[in-house]
Amino acid sequence: MGRRRDLACRELVELLGDHLDGQLDDATSARVEEHLLGCGDCGRYADQLRQTLALTRSLAVDDSSQPGLEALLVELRRRTRRPG
Repeated sequence: MGRRRDLACRELVELLGDHLDGQLDDATSARVEEHLLGCGDCGRYADQLRQTLALTRSLAVDDSSQPGLEALLVELRRRTRRPG
């Protein structure tokens, strides 16, 4: 049996949404998790995507108004602001 190929950052970005939604097979999901443990940049990207998905999933239908969208953008910027 051959050695499993390491996942590149570009591949991680393509797979991450499906991974977070539980849509990947176990082997691919394990490769994604392994990559996230060893790559700080991708780990931060995954955290930001998780936050974005959580915020957008929490919106009600009536929240899609302009003020609701502006509030979402403000909250996303607040949560992803880097310290320093």
